[in-house]
Amino acid sequence: MDFDFTPQEEAFRAEVRDFIEENLPMNGTLQEIQAWQKAVREKRWVGFSWPESVGGGGGGIAQQVILKDEMAKAHAPPLGTCFMGLAWVGPALTEYGTDEQKQAFIPDILDGKVQWCTGYSEPDSGSDLASLKCRCVRDGDEYIVNGQKIWTSIAMWSQWIILLVRTSGDGSKHDGITCLLVPMDSPGITVRPIKNMSGGAIFAEVFFDDVKVPVSNRLGDEGQGWKVTVSALAHERSSISEVHGLQRSLADLKDLARRCKKNGRPAAEDPGLRARIARADARIEAMRLNGMRYLTAQLRGEKLGSETSVNKLHRAELEVELGELALEIQGSRGPLAMGADVVPDDGKWQRMALSWPEVVIGGGTPNIQRNIIAERILGLPKDL
Repeated sequence: MDFDFTPQEEAFRAEVRDFIEENLPMNGTLQEIQAWQKAVREKRWVGFSWPESVGGGGGGIAQQVILKDEMAKAHAPPLGTCFMGLAWVGPALTEYGTDEQKQAFIPDILDGKVQWCTGYSEPDSGSDLASLKCRCVRDGDEYIVNGQKIWTSIAMWSQWIILLVRTSGDGSKHDGITCLLVPMDSPGITVRPIKNMSGGAIFAEVFFDDVKVPVSNRLGDEGQGWKVTVSALAHERSSISEVHGLQRSLADLKDLARRCKKNGRPAAEDPGLRARIARADARIEAMRLNGMRYLTAQLRGEKLGSETSVNKLHRAELEVELGELALEIQGSRGPLAMGADVVPDDGKWQRMALSWPEVVIGGGTPNIQRNIIAERILGLPKDL
């Protein structure tokens, strides 16, 4: 495992730090955020690892990690505003899109002019995504789509959806899946938000009733949608940027423990709470070291696979643990309604404790990650 970067990579880190010092929004106003997004776009740091031929930065893996690392440390705004487009759609378009598709979609993703959502999971197809049943039949120059998707993030605010559908039931279940790019305002699409425990809604159900999609909006070959999806997910996966987010949450939680009282003394002095904070600290450090291991493998040209489920599992469990621990630190104020005058940090921790499904479900639930670790890393049989 390597811990050091090359002089050229450290020079890039210095460039990023100088840029942050000069451009980081100080007050978070709309004008500052817009100026920030314009500045990072001009640097080609939005879509940094994408090829320059499609408008990306052409950056390498190590530079990408450094960029995310420094941005996370500085609490900087996101690099771009089209999260799903940058995470999944852009990489898939870069590898499988036609020239026309790249020209039509990629500039708007990089410029943050649209939002994309991902139509993958279904009520009976989550952990086994390849069993999806959303049907798609070709009719001349169009596909006709019928079915349902669920746990679709930001569907209610998106203009487009990258959609996996079943075009054939022959052969392997992976072979009959096709990927389509579908406008969310297409006739026959219905979106129903799913409220979370805090009253908000990030996820939604999406229903398709005889939705017509031009064949020209197919991404990749018919029946090759699984290949397109797997490829899109195979970009930088070291989890290092996620570690910085957890480190910030833990630092804030330690501060909360120093401010809140338990049995007449700071909660930070309670042995039980101190032990739980220490365990969380150790798990976050384990995530960081795992991330360095993954990064080293990528720099050596090795492909990452099931081993990344270890960090996904750590993160999911830590999101729940830190939220619950924060409420216990607050004692009798923990269950109080958000926004009450006596609630620390204006209910930040209450929101975190109630909103964890948005992070935990995404990318596969903890039980799915445990199954992957057990079967693909430890070699345990599926049926015991």
